[in-house]
Amino acid sequence: MPDNANNSPTSTHVQCTANAQRIGNVQPTGHSPIATQDAMHPVQSNALSDEQIKVKKQKVFIIGLPRTGTTSVSVALLEQGLKVAHMAFTKQAFMLADAVSDTPCFSDYQQLDLLFPEAVFVYLDRDINTWLPSMQMLLGKMAPHLDEKTGRFHPILKRSFRHTFAIDKVAEPASSEHLIACYQKHQQEVFAYFNGREDFISIDVSHAGSLSQLLQFLGMEANAKNSDVTLGLSEPLSFPKLNVGRNVASWGEYKHPNKVNTNSAGPQSRKFFDYTL
Repeated sequence: MPDNANNSPTSTHVQCTANAQRIGNVQPTGHSPIATQDAMHPVQSNALSDEQIKVKKQKVFIIGLPRTGTTSVSVALLEQGLKVAHMAFTKQAFMLADAVSDTPCFSDYQQLDLLFPEAVFVYLDRDINTWLPSMQMLLGKMAPHLDEKTGRFHPILKRSFRHTFAIDKVAEPASSEHLIACYQKHQQEVFAYFNGREDFISIDVSHAGSLSQLLQFLGMEANAKNSDVTLGLSEPLSFPKLNVGRNVASWGEYKHPNKVNTNSAGPQSRKFFDYTL
């Protein structure tokens, strides 16, 4: 998250695969966390009822925090035939994607739940002792671009970070104490909100078989095992290990026809939804 602040949107052609038929079929590609002119001042209000999306195809929202495996999950779902946006800053990006991860899903999951009543939600857990230094590294890279007035990142990205990490309200937003508190608060709120619901799952991408667990949850059981019919072998699938260490650019470097452009333009240009947190 964001994988590379200097990535520019790329365009490719979409190929639909049988694996994605249950989740839905849509279009385009690309990624950029930097604000475009059309998106510098997204119009927002609290009028969710007027915007509720009438979508029959299931949407998958990955609501784990940055550095919990959002890129690994996004790439794995691409390989399963889904159209994926790793961050989405326009209505059109949400409409085109079968799955959306990272910003703004981790901060806006309650609003997205109301807008997309058929959606399912995937929380990504990670050992806090490994998440903390990774998140501190990321914030160190992002900090100059998160300033509300001068930062060059997209307004939606900056708003998500302000909401979840209170980067504009504390003197040291990358301190261990502050980030641990933010992680725990987010986790507690997510689990309280989705308590008892069947459209929610929590996984740890570092655990063996966690990809199979996710695919089964999504109703893609046929893809949930890696089988060698000739040898009679079958084993659970695990996620690829991406954005390891100081690497934050794996999504931008990964080429796939099912990638959905973060800033996709549609009938309302690059407008975002009319809601506030």
